[in-house]
Amino acid sequence: MTVTEFSLTPLSTSKINEILIFTGFLFMYLLAVVGNLIIILLICTATQLRTPMYFFLCNLSSVDIIYVSTTLPKMLSITITKDKTISYYGCITQLYFSIFCTTAEDSILTSMAYDRYVAVCSPLHYSLIMTRKVCFIIVTSCMVLIALNSIMVILLISTLSFCYSHKINHFFCESRALMVISSSDITGREIVFFAEDICLVVFSFLFILISYARIFSSILAIRSAKGQLKAFSSCSSHIITVLLFYGPIIFIYLKPDSKQSDKEEKLLSMLYMAVVPMLNPFVYSLRNKEVLGAIRKFVKKITRHTKTEII
Repeated sequence: MTVTEFSLTPLSTSKINEILIFTGFLFMYLLAVVGNLIIILLICTATQLRTPMYFFLCNLSSVDIIYVSTTLPKMLSITITKDKTISYYGCITQLYFSIFCTTAEDSILTSMAYDRYVAVCSPLHYSLIMTRKVCFIIVTSCMVLIALNSIMVILLISTLSFCYSHKINHFFCESRALMVISSSDITGREIVFFAEDICLVVFSFLFILISYARIFSSILAIRSAKGQLKAFSSCSSHIITVLLFYGPIIFIYLKPDSKQSDKEEKLLSMLYMAVVPMLNPFVYSLRNKEVLGAIRKFVKKITRHTKTEII
């Protein structure tokens, strides 16, 4: 039997809840796209933000825009039109980009942890280690490997048979939700995906934890309280983003299915898929003097340009 389409499951069926969900999703989507676009624009135009940390942040913002654009517009469409169907190829495409963006964000956060480690633990060698060439190689190699990994996952999923059900118990095409409704033997794939989660998520998270253990050790070795505060403030935004991103993912993908409800999994998915991309621009701007300074300069420049045109 050839599959032509799937049916997605929205978060709620109540009319009032659907209005609230639509408003919330639309707000998160617009805020995520606009906020991350502003971050990208600032980093590209402000000379004081042309450093390795902001280079990684620019890539993170780009991935976040793709991430929310992969899933939220379809969710908004379902809420308005009541049409829960998604074509087979549309589902596979959505799955590819969601996997790509999740693993890309994972690798970028790991790269940012390494950047902070070098900045705090080896400040004298920072400019020699974290050159533009090195940053470009890190990001490019990660993206190529992630793209290949995403293709491998898609090939494993696309060869599944769906004879019994086409109803995906999720608000987007998610790999585990697709495997649940498959009539094929998924034992081998589950082992592969579990190993992949361990390699990509757990090892990355452990690398970040080890990096920050060394960072905090170096910060505590600083004698002045002002120096400790300055070193810690340079890492605080990244720490918040890491906790927001990894918390829900580890809970969803590494916890046994019997210990979590479908509704709980959907809400946690929404956290790392919609809430985190929306919060990232605020986390990195409101807690960062350099970004706030770039925003003030950008606003002043626009204001002056506007006044000149009026005159």
